[in-house]
Amino acid sequence: MFRIEKVNSIIQQELGTIILREIDLFPGTLLTITRVECSNNMFQCKVYISVIPEDKFEEVLALLNRHIYALQQMLNKKMQMRPVPKIEFFKEKKTAEAGRIDELLFKIKKEDIEKSE
Repeated sequence: MFRIEKVNSIIQQELGTIILREIDLFPGTLLTITRVECSNNMFQCKVYISVIPEDKFEEVLALLNRHIYALQQMLNKKMQMRPVPKIEFFKEKKTAEAGRIDELLFKIKKEDIEKSE
């Protein structure tokens, strides 16, 4: 289990560096690789991304998928293992859920303060 976590971390770091250098994102767009999950057999790798502004997500995902072969090749050269897991991009939903929970908690806290005044 520790090996998979270490591979996840390395892929996240290396792929982030590759995307930063090689992919021209749309102006005013921020891409974050939030987490990476390799399968137990290390053949597949889910790369979860978050995009700000969120309405640009589909465009950024399409851009990444157009360049996925080149990204995979660059990652293969960087990694010191064989085989390198095949990457696939997914929308990070946990970040949005966490943001919504924070928003609700802030609203509840604000209401409690107003009631106590």
